[in-house]
Amino acid sequence: MHAKAIQDLLQAVQDGHMSVEDGAARLSTSGSSPEGFAHVDTERASRTGHPEVIYGGGKRAEDIIGIMQALHRAGQTALATRVDADKAAKVLAELPAVTWHERARVLEYAAPEPGPRPEVRGRIAIVCAGTSDLPVAEEAAIIAEAFGNPVDRFWDVGVAGIHRILGHMDALRAASVVIVVAGMEGALASVVAGMIPGPVIAVPTSVGYGASFGGVAALLGMLNSCAAGVSVVNIDNGFGAAMQAARINQELAE
Repeated sequence: MHAKAIQDLLQAVQDGHMSVEDGAARLSTSGSSPEGFAHVDTERASRTGHPEVIYGGGKRAEDIIGIMQALHRAGQTALATRVDADKAAKVLAELPAVTWHERARVLEYAAPEPGPRPEVRGRIAIVCAGTSDLPVAEEAAIIAEAFGNPVDRFWDVGVAGIHRILGHMDALRAASVVIVVAGMEGALASVVAGMIPGPVIAVPTSVGYGASFGGVAALLGMLNSCAAGVSVVNIDNGFGAAMQAARINQELAE
């Protein structure tokens, strides 16, 4: 455990936010929790400010349960992304305290006791072109909120009706960072970035007709944006956008 993490843990015990027994158990936890099928990185939060997040695609419900329990035992919030409804039902049957964010396909197991969180300043705005993009946009929103970031949502404001996004410009200009989620040709990211001073994180989605090539058209459109200040994550990667935005917020507070 890193020195800052130990300091925070001891302070939590001193302030009465954590029992002496829980503190001792946390100190005795090694940086890797072997679960037989996985080595859970329980020290990631002390290195990066955020705990490990589970990618649920391809994992069995039993695997997700085991990893979530390991993170929870280490006093951390456990999140699992890309979890379908059948797996979610099995996890909830075993861990009823877990919250299922259905549209985002995210499971959230809150930390057993509220511990120190990265300090943030400002708000993250998430802009979604159409309702078909909502699963990816909600994934970004839930992940950002789980790590203590205030989030403002602006849904169904794509360029086909450009007046819809224009009505939100004051709020977008006030945001510390804006995530833009769009499929089809991905033009919304350029429109937003050309009208606000803050950084824009563009998320191409696999939404669109045949020539969108499963999100490749939106990805290339965003990468080739003529508006400055746009960074692009991979197709459908709402999680990656949320983590980048959270780190920007964290840096602003330091």
